[in-house]
Amino acid sequence: MSAMFAILFYLATLVFVVGLIHRIRTYASTPAPLKIPTTPAPTTQAGVVLRMAREVVFFESLFKANLWTWGAGWLFHASLALVTMRHLRYFTDPVWGWVELIQPFGMYAGITMLLGVMGLWARRIFVERIRYISTPSDHLMLLLFVAIAGSGLLMKFVSHTDVIAVKGFFQGWMHFSVQPLPADALLFLHLAAVALLLLIFPISKLLHAPGIFFSPSRNQTDNPREKRHISNWAQSQEIGK
Repeated sequence: MSAMFAILFYLATLVFVVGLIHRIRTYASTPAPLKIPTTPAPTTQAGVVLRMAREVVFFESLFKANLWTWGAGWLFHASLALVTMRHLRYFTDPVWGWVELIQPFGMYAGITMLLGVMGLWARRIFVERIRYISTPSDHLMLLLFVAIAGSGLLMKFVSHTDVIAVKGFFQGWMHFSVQPLPADALLFLHLAAVALLLLIFPISKLLHAPGIFFSPSRNQTDNPREKRHISNWAQSQEIGK
């Protein structure tokens, strides 16, 4: 099982990194033919940066659109970020000081992460207009996050696993030296769900994470009168004229 999970994580990491780079390159090279910032929009580049920061950190537009969805979404994403940073202890030796500092907070963030994802799932089930546009993949991705959070919480509070051995496995994995994993069904479920998440990330709706930075409705300045917007693909035609 240790060798199988080591190979699985090598494959998942490769797919995640290569797929994410490919998608980001595609986003970056896709022209925006029109000036389409969602108004009211900033008229300067500094204003765009500030607006993007508010959007990424506080989900500003979602807050204005629907408070309940914003609450569940922000709770889930903030908790996921904290849980992910907490798990850096398995890949660092010695553990960085700030990672040690957030350990107690990251531990309970697993609970709020589960609450947040259950709120988002309830929205897809009980809100008619959201249920109508939801696909099986939407539910499967939410189920995947439930499996990750749920198995992690069970290992923390109910059926403890050998975290020292888990850290030894990932420390060895980073140096291409397979170390034994604890024979723990919950751990196997947790790791399999994380690996599956890495595998599907580059081909799923989860790409909204990097995609928001390339959204023309968010990353453009509102200055169509001051500066004419010409896409890269159209510039050669303008020069030819």
